Amino acid sequence: MSKVVVTNNVTLDGVMQAPARPDEDTRGGFTHGGWAIPYNDSVMASVMAERMAEGMSRGGALLLGRRTYEDFYAVWPKRTDNPYTEVLNNSQKYVASTTLQEPLPWRNSTLLKGDAAEAVARLKEQSDKDLGILGSGELIQSLMRHNLIDEYVLLIFPLVLGSGRRLFRDGGVPATLRLVNSVTTTTGVIIATYQPAEAAATKTT
Repeated sequence: MSKVVVTNNVTLDGVMQAPARPDEDTRGGFTHGGWAIPYNDSVMASVMAERMAEGMSRGGALLLGRRTYEDFYAVWPKRTDNPYTEVLNNSQKYVASTTLQEPLPWRNSTLLKGDAAEAVARLKEQSDKDLGILGSGELIQSLMRHNLIDEYVLLIFPLVLGSGRRLFRDGGVPATLRLVNSVTTTTGVIIATYQPAEAAATKTT
């Protein structure tokens, strides 16, 4: 069975909205887009490159919500001088959406049919290759309600924005997590890996 692994940037007050670009996601009048960029350093680059290489070596796939998929497709194929572009282009991408239709424009993209949680549960059963989620806050909330997320890799930035869409929202599903690994960058970003407490306890016994 495969694992579903969430990797996301969050501020200290839990905001995940638009970390990479000013125009990435302005919903709700959000004006702080691009907040993660000043914190990039060699430690972060090394850790994330290692994780991406590990995922590729296992033949892992990406699992994306509609908004994240469209944003990635609008940006990454054009970045021909970036090593991540080839990785993203070549990765299998599963897209959860009720509005998109096949064929999807980005190569190696497959639209999940029907209920997203049910489709992801089937993918987990059918494969031993991990499914990585980037962004995709709505999809994460849906999968959390069905206990389908096995690991969270959170890049926690020493920054409070005071507004914006949060990864863990009011009214969301309660979850007890266990820290299984952490690395601190030179700019104060904590890269923390969490697993559901029950799963982490089982793994260590």
